[in-house]
Amino acid sequence: MTWKTAIAHLPYGGAKGGIGCNPNELSASELERLTRVFTQKIHDLIGVQTDVPAPDMGTNAQTMAWILDEYSKFHGHSPAVVTGKPLDLGGSLGREAATGRGVVYATEALLKDHGKIIADQSFVIQGFGNVGSWTATILHEQGGKVIAISDANGAVKNTDGIDVPRLVDYAKKTGGVKGFDGGEDIDPKSILAERCDVLIPAAIGGVLTRENANGVQAKFVVEAANHPTDPDADEILAKKGVVVLPDVYANAGGVTVSYFEWVQNIQGFMWDEDKVNAELKKYMTRAYEDVKEMSKSKGCSYRMGAFCLGIGRVARATLLRGWGA
Repeated sequence: MTWKTAIAHLPYGGAKGGIGCNPNELSASELERLTRVFTQKIHDLIGVQTDVPAPDMGTNAQTMAWILDEYSKFHGHSPAVVTGKPLDLGGSLGREAATGRGVVYATEALLKDHGKIIADQSFVIQGFGNVGSWTATILHEQGGKVIAISDANGAVKNTDGIDVPRLVDYAKKTGGVKGFDGGEDIDPKSILAERCDVLIPAAIGGVLTRENANGVQAKFVVEAANHPTDPDADEILAKKGVVVLPDVYANAGGVTVSYFEWVQNIQGFMWDEDKVNAELKKYMTRAYEDVKEMSKSKGCSYRMGAFCLGIGRVARATLLRGWGA
């Protein structure tokens, strides 16, 4: 997260934390009590200018609302202490779709650099949770042909292009993409080897490995999930000439709009959705150019360039503060 926020040029450090449990096995009442007790234990460690929690796997806007309320019992009403809140409690428009929209903006910048546009490309998306479904929806809106989508329980393929809005409705009703009549069911394990222009892993980490990387037929891989490609797979893809846009940049849309939400809460002035999306596009496009320039100057991959950029910015800030050896 530290490198990610540095790459996106956000005035944040980075951290991750959470509770080891399966939220699907807990009632709403149990989740609320668990979240509130957790907040009681960490309320002195978080704060508007200290550490600002944002939602991730297994959490949602309601979780953030409980954290805000519990924190406010100790410190007074502080909407900027968490992001990803419901709109009624100071959440930002565009936050729910932010990671997926950021993935699309990153993809757009990458394709433009190669003389291509979204409307001319075919896409395969692994994962149909928040990030995968929003990525698919926005690509579809922009004329991209999404030909295969998978989730934890199944996968669907239609070489003429999936009707994504209809699939979103179907998945909400049935809990998954399996059995959707707008395409044929395929083995979800085969999704990464489907022939397409752009492959977007948007599920869990470690899915592209030494065992399956040779089977990837895409020209571009855009990492919407965290760490979907292991180092061996990275090497194999590079040898095959597949361009990989790394997670540390590609999925920074979520934390970027979290930053926008924090800014709006501090100002007490909320933006409309068009402004949120326009600012997100500006940040993602600028970060892409920075990563590309670093990769060119070092003669390395986008991943190495992104890390050089992020670590370099943190190193310079560290030295300027007098923390150097």
